[in-house]
Amino acid sequence: MNHQSVDATTVHSFLPMVSVVVPIYNGEVDLPALVNCLSSQTYPKDRVEYLLVDNNSSDRTLTLLQEAAANSPITIRPLSENRIQSSYAARNTGIRAATGEIIAFTDADCQPQPQWLELLVQPFVNPDVVLVAGEITALPGNSLLEQYAELQETLSQKHTLAHRFCAYGQTANLAIRHLALEKAGLFRPYLTTGGDADICWRILQQNIGRIEFAPQAIVQHHHRATLQELHSQWRRYGRSNRYLHELHGIDLMRDITLKECGYRLGRWILKELPNNSVKAIAGKATLIDLLNSPISIFTARARAIGQRDAKLPENAKIIDWL
Repeated sequence: MNHQSVDATTVHSFLPMVSVVVPIYNGEVDLPALVNCLSSQTYPKDRVEYLLVDNNSSDRTLTLLQEAAANSPITIRPLSENRIQSSYAARNTGIRAATGEIIAFTDADCQPQPQWLELLVQPFVNPDVVLVAGEITALPGNSLLEQYAELQETLSQKHTLAHRFCAYGQTANLAIRHLALEKAGLFRPYLTTGGDADICWRILQQNIGRIEFAPQAIVQHHHRATLQELHSQWRRYGRSNRYLHELHGIDLMRDITLKECGYRLGRWILKELPNNSVKAIAGKATLIDLLNSPISIFTARARAIGQRDAKLPENAKIIDWL
């Protein structure tokens, strides 16, 4: 991710056609905020189309998409993917309908900031850049778990861009040059997690171009607020690692046994909790500091279970093509 200097005049005059693809499943609650964020983008409205793809929702998502397309000042193209229940299949439907040179991705429950698209597109002024990852930050949350995730920067792209196997960007905030998709293929439509890493790695391993980070191109996202949601999130991370192990040969994560969990909890109770309680009384520690270890143990165990129980379906190996 080496930055190359580009003439400022060139950057400001660089306005490629962009297609923003958003897969949506039962997004009725999230759609008003999403459409508002897309309508507030500073990127020229005549240079961008928004392909919002309903993925067989059971609520009013498709109806709301059609209403937004009819009444919004931006170009919204409602699409449907009803054959395969998968966000990656829905993204492929959007890509196939796209007319842009650059394909940008976000999710229905995300809130892109006004300059998101403008800043996400800028690095593509360098012709060797084929992937750009923007940053993902937290929407304000009140629960302890949301505050913990914000402190850990759980969703930050800095973690995925530093992946020890190969850098990648999460599809909550990612843009790909259309040419790269023509050469490396689209998402694996039957994959249920890990597809963002897979498509980035296929592009980078074919030496089509490089990946760039645009830290000021910000999308905000709610962190998980309940233990059930947190457990589901980290089990999915574990499944993703198992799938990517089978697809790309990456190392499996070290398992965390119940015995190790017990040892770490004991150390927390006997050592960390008393020390941090003293700090909290002195105003030098928060409730999150007090509970950091048990929450970390909880997420690590969930990830281990997800990795252990996952098995890549045979059809998940299929790559779609334009």
